[in-house]
Amino acid sequence: MKSYSYSKARGNFATVLDEAERDGAVEIRRRDGSVFRILPVGKSKASPLEVKGVKLKMSSHDLVAIVREGREHKSYE
Repeated sequence: MKSYSYSKARGNFATVLDEAERDGAVEIRRRDGSVFRILPVGKSKASPLEVKGVKLKMSSHDLVAIVREGREHKSYE
C-alpha cells in the first residue's frame, strides 16, 4: 500500500484516487502523525433510476381518477 504526505496527496489527488482504485487502498499521513486510509467502494450494479415501489391502499382506477382530476384543475396556469 502506498503512503503519501498530506501535501503530496492534496497536490495529486486524482492520482491518489486512481492508485486507491487500482491497489485497493492508499494512506495519507499528517505532520501530527495521524494516518488516514482511502479505500474504493464497490460500484453498485443497480441503476440510479431504480426506485422501490410504494404500497398504496388504492386501486389503479382511483389513482388514474386523481391524476385526471389534477390535470383538469387548471389553477397552475
